[in-house]
Formats: sequence, C-alpha cells, structure tokens
Amino acid sequence: MTVTVIPEVTAGTTRATLRRNFWRGVWRVLRRKPSRMAGVVIVLLFAVMGLIGPLLYPEHLPRDDNALYSPPSLRHPFGTDFEGTDVLALVVTGARYVLLTGLATAVITVALGTVIGLFAGFRRGRWDTALMRLTDMNLAIPGLPLLLVLSAVWKFESPIEMGLVLGLLGWGGVARAVRSQTLSLRERGFIEAARGLGLPTTHIIGRELLPSMAPYIAMNMLIAVTGAVYAQVGLFFLGVLPFEANNWGVMLNLAVFNGGALTTPAALPYLLAPLLAILLLTLGIVLIVDAMDEIFNPRLREE
Repeated sequence: MTVTVIPEVTAGTTRATLRRNFWRGVWRVLRRKPSRMAGVVIVLLFAVMGLIGPLLYPEHLPRDDNALYSPPSLRHPFGTDFEGTDVLALVVTGARYVLLTGLATAVITVALGTVIGLFAGFRRGRWDTALMRLTDMNLAIPGLPLLLVLSAVWKFESPIEMGLVLGLLGWGGVARAVRSQTLSLRERGFIEAARGLGLPTTHIIGRELLPSMAPYIAMNMLIAVTGAVYAQVGLFFLGVLPFEANNWGVMLNLAVFNGGALTTPAALPYLLAPLLAILLLTLGIVLIVDAMDEIFNPRLREE
C-alpha cells in the first residue's frame, strides 16, 4: 500500500515544530539567568501600567492643598507634589504617553531604516548611492532646532504625533547599520543560490535576507524604545514642548523649575519617582536585549 504525503501538510507540520522548539529555547534561555526573567517582568509591568494604569485614576487627579509635598507614606508611597497630587498617580498616568511614544518611534525608525537599508545594500549601484545620500541628509537634520520650530505650531498632544516626528528624525542610523549587514549577507551562498534560480528581488529580501536579520532588527527596536524615551523626556524637561499631556518629562521639569527639588529636600521624591521609572524601564529592556543576544546566537547557546 502506497502512502501519499501531502507537501503542504508536511511543510506546515515542520513550521509548527520549529516554532515550538524556538519558544522552548527562549524559555530555557530566560530561565538560565534570573535577571532575564526580571527584565521580562519589569517590561510587562510597565506595559500593564501604560494600558490599565490611567483607567484606575480619574481624568483630573485630585489635589489636596493641605498635603503639599507630603512625605512618602502608605497613602502616598512617593509623597505628593507642589499641588498636593499623589506622585505615584502622576507616574502611572504619565506612563502611557511615554510608552506609546517610545513604541511608535521604534516602529517607524526600524521600519524605515530596515526597508531602506535592505534595498540599498542588496541593489547597490545607483539605488544604493541615492538612498545613502537620503540617509546622510536624515542624519544631518538638527533634531532639536526642528522640534523648536514645530513646537510653535504643533502641540504634540498625541503620543503618535510625537513618535512620528522622532521616528522620521531617527531612522538614519538604523538604515546605515542594516545596509552594512546586508552587504555582508548578500555574498553568502544561500543568497547567491536564490539569485541563480532567478527569484525576484522582493522574494530574496523578504524570504532570505529579512529572516536572517530579524534578531538584529528586533534588538535595534528595543534599543530605539529607550532612545525615544530619553528624547521625549529630555525635550519636555527642557521645556521645548508645550505641557499638554502628563508624562515623566513634565514631572521632571516641574519638580526642578517649579518645585525646587534640587534645593528643597521635601520635593526630592517628586524628582526621584520619574527618574526611578525611567531607570527601571531601561534596565528591563537591557536585560531582555541580553537574553535576545543568546537566543539568536547559536555559539552563546552552546556555551
């Protein structure tokens, strides 16, 4: 009796097995070091804070004129600000703007940089020259003066708007790095074989080059999130952008310039709370990047 094997079913089973093995490997790498699990937990906590946190508080946070700069307590774990508002509530409600801006910036930065870098590195020639000149122009744009001009007519009320501007200003470095990786990979045997078979450019880039660079792109995306957090918090702290939304940068600005946190010990918790949030978020992302390096590097897994 002859058994006929359907190719589509076999391919689907193989892909499912590869996915299961991949996620089992991810779990093993994360469990190997408790710090990596801590990084995942930290990032998940911030994600939950950004999604659910603002729903736990009213739109306008209550103020207490009798509790200005109240010290940390069970009711106010990080004390209160110069208006008697709970500092923890400010950190939680301000997380959504910061995280959404960081995510939008990372997606736009990595998407543009990856597409341009891949195409330029693979096609080379005139396309490479034209796209790299465009990349050089992007890298030469002075971001701070441009944001100063935009802030005069644009209030950046939405984190997507802020992420769009930061992403359009920040993709040049990723494009350069991806192009360098593409120039190295395009000379490999499997790419030469695909070109010899006459496969279209879109197929080679999407099915051959892109999966090989996925780990590098994923790590760049996580790093872009931290860069976007620093950029937006710094801009709000410097007062470059109007205070139309609560976020950690606004808290730092008000703590230093309105609350005198650098000279008044009572206002110090108001300054330290957003700094601690930024530090923990960065630490969580760094720990995950460390795990990803081992997940996608066979040599490190063997060690």
